[in-house]
Amino acid sequence: MNERQKLMARLSAVQFAAWELHMYLDTHPCDTAAYETFRKHSAEAARLKNEYESKYGPLTITGTEDADWLCDPWPWDLERSCD
Repeated sequence: MNERQKLMARLSAVQFAAWELHMYLDTHPCDTAAYETFRKHSAEAARLKNEYESKYGPLTITGTEDADWLCDPWPWDLERSCD
């Protein structure tokens, strides 16, 4: 696994954890420990997303001001073909 794939895997894992905590907090809104963990994971996900996008390009259309998001590779591809 190359560095790009490792960063994407880490981002996916942290986003998944944040989403699961988000859903848990829908039914347990007074769990302050879970809320703090959610905030930590959300901040880490934002940091990792910024890191990924600065190195490899945008993950979504809102991550750029130009058409870079149209260029290959998509996050699940291995090679970039727009360069």
